[in-house]
Amino acid sequence: MNLTEDPARPLRSVLVANRGEIAVRILRAAADADMRAVAVYTPADAGALHVRRAEHSVPIEDYLDLDAVVDAALTAGVEAVHPGYGFLAENADAAAAVTAAGLIWIGPPASVISDLGDKLTARRIARSVGAPLTAGTGAIDDVAAVEAYVAEHGLPVLLKAAFGGGGRGMRVVREADAIPEAFAAASREAAAAFGRGTVYVERLLEGARHVEVQVLADDAGRVLVLGLRDCSVQRRNQKLVEEAPPPALPDGVREQLVDSARAICVAAGYRGAGTVEYLVGSGGEVSFLEVNTRLQVEHPVTEATTGVDLVVEQFRIAAGAHLVSQQDPPAHGHAIEFRLVAEDPHAGFLPGPGTVTVLQVPSGPGVRWDGGVEAGDTVEGRYDSMFGKLIVSGPDRASALRRARRALGELEVAGVPTPIAFYRWLVDHSDFAGPEFAVHNRWVDGVIADLPAPVVVADRIVARVGRRAMPVHVPGLATFGDRAAQLIGAAGGATAAGGPTDAIVLSPMQGTIVSVAVKDGDLVAAGDVIAVLEAMKMQNAVTAGRAGVIADLRVSVGDSVTHGQHLCQVQVP
Repeated sequence: MNLTEDPARPLRSVLVANRGEIAVRILRAAADADMRAVAVYTPADAGALHVRRAEHSVPIEDYLDLDAVVDAALTAGVEAVHPGYGFLAENADAAAAVTAAGLIWIGPPASVISDLGDKLTARRIARSVGAPLTAGTGAIDDVAAVEAYVAEHGLPVLLKAAFGGGGRGMRVVREADAIPEAFAAASREAAAAFGRGTVYVERLLEGARHVEVQVLADDAGRVLVLGLRDCSVQRRNQKLVEEAPPPALPDGVREQLVDSARAICVAAGYRGAGTVEYLVGSGGEVSFLEVNTRLQVEHPVTEATTGVDLVVEQFRIAAGAHLVSQQDPPAHGHAIEFRLVAEDPHAGFLPGPGTVTVLQVPSGPGVRWDGGVEAGDTVEGRYDSMFGKLIVSGPDRASALRRARRALGELEVAGVPTPIAFYRWLVDHSDFAGPEFAVHNRWVDGVIADLPAPVVVADRIVARVGRRAMPVHVPGLATFGDRAAQLIGAAGGATAAGGPTDAIVLSPMQGTIVSVAVKDGDLVAAGDVIAVLEAMKMQNAVTAGRAGVIADLRVSVGDSVTHGQHLCQVQVP
């Protein structure tokens, strides 16, 4: 179903300025729209799936190299550039440069991206139209400003990056003595992810759900709402599971979200596909979060419940088409999306890049797979850990859950860690599958320790001893794929004896050291941060396993480390 009129001059060609599953998704939409599509790729991605699927592709050195992307589009002779999500998608400079080159940017104007990409400006726009907002600050420069806010408004609070999103540059503060480290971590992560370390503070809504509104807008000022999504199943403030429509919303909340989202987009002069995000507290209190000025990872659940191809609509609006109706399209049925990420839920969702040795995806009615890899492809450690998405739909939530159980049972991945076992457990959990829907955006942190073991991750069994996850290497186990966990369970489960000594601090994953908090001779307590490393766009603190004195420190900022690499020792004085 198209929501727009036929454009006077439809787009005939597009450069897809992205990689992975979203690049494949856009290439497919371009083929459906009878458009010539051109991919770009870096040397590491020369054999990637999105390159294999494209009719034509152009090499570049870096997906973030704006000049190279524009040059590739001009060289390929395309009319437009689609940035997907991530990389350049929310970069106002990218939109301006593409437009200045005489090309069409598939997304909102640069000025709108700039306004809404600045969370403080976005909050001002939301406040101007009466959208619901929690108390918050402007940009803060030091710990003292956070302490002053806390003195007035109390704890807990949330420190957030003023530019960017995706959960990066965000820290929850529940105790006053945690403010300095939280401020440093949020600023550091924001600077690394978005080039600017500016943060601000807002009051934290406890037990809040993450609910968002999908919009589609034209350049005549019309804004349609294509339904709502719940995205509350998260780890590290980043989404894992999304569904449409949100189950069990309190009375009156849907109308409040729809009306304020539309008003914000009209006031901002929005154009194209976008998402307005909110927190909904346990008592029904609503607070505006941000506007994502791009296509969302979870857009397929909206497509499944509305019958609208959002990427094709992006093409048509970018070509000048107007929305044909001011009535929001009706939604039907229910859809749930499960993100496939190369992460180990038994080890705190630590990233685990590697080669996918087995990939068997489900099919059948109401089942969709959006993938960025095939068996034999590598999930690169330098990019986001997501390599695919499983989307299931049905006439109602109960049928969608039944279909999810069947599809997740058929899905097999080996070679990299995945949350498949977690998802199989999730769809039977009463908090998620029950009528009350007791899930909130911190829920996963509280229940992940209850996830049954053993789970096979590549050639490792992750066994749980009390609340501690311990890897046991079993050569060749990955060849059994997801069935290995069943085989081990049938044999009586896994046990683990011993483990890495607390005296030696090892890297829990492959990544890059972004900060080092200690030096040789420093005295540390158990749990103190030794270093912070970044992998797959996530920052993870490496901590001391016991109290002692730091010795034999072997890393510094900027070093690349491998899984299990010796970082330092903690010696007992």
